Amino acid sequence: MLGLAVYNTVTACSSSAPPSEAAPTGNAPASAGSAANNAFPAGWKRVNLGFVSAYLLLRGKEVAVIDTGTPGSAESIHTGLKAAGADWAAVKHVIITHYHPDHAGSVDEIFPQVKSAFYAGAGDAGNIVSDADIKPLDEGDDVFGLRVVNTPGHTAGHISILDTSTGTLVAGDALRTQNGLEGSDPQFTADETAAIASVKKLAGLDIKAILPGHGEPLTSGAKEALQKLAASL
Repeated sequence: MLGLAVYNTVTACSSSAPPSEAAPTGNAPASAGSAANNAFPAGWKRVNLGFVSAYLLLRGKEVAVIDTGTPGSAESIHTGLKAAGADWAAVKHVIITHYHPDHAGSVDEIFPQVKSAFYAGAGDAGNIVSDADIKPLDEGDDVFGLRVVNTPGHTAGHISILDTSTGTLVAGDALRTQNGLEGSDPQFTADETAAIASVKKLAGLDIKAILPGHGEPLTSGAKEALQKLAASL
């Protein structure tokens, strides 16, 4: 503006099967040269991991990684960084929207690569077993000029990340777009009432783009679509 995460069972946030390969995509333009010598234009880049996505938010000479995908995703995230003209050295912030292993699965693969602070929502941070010191975040906290928005429901400590300078919302699993804009998948939602309240809360924000954990980014008519969804719940 993370060492090995251990889970007894793998709980995905989507019923889609993970792909055999992953490719980074997104809208942030690449910068020539090394991250140490060049400033990045403000923007974002999606790292498409198939059934789930991580996102890179670029600003100045630093990058924030939002979510780390399933175990084994670090290489794809590194490829995304290089496509944006960056490298692990530029990563100063790693934010996890929630503890499910398709979002926090590569924390410990990334941890040795970066000199970065790691964060998660206060209600979920303790569920991420890692060598990294996961710092708790709460409503209104600021990281890298990014605003933390508590969006419980999918998990108790789920957070979304809003870049107020551009209106870009990284929604984790509070929103999804596989079949049009929808809220948290009920099949993987801890508290459906809270999840609905979180959608209504997000609909009151000034949002111009939605970057979901599952599905394609919504970059046109995002605010209107979100308000329509909230009104239908």
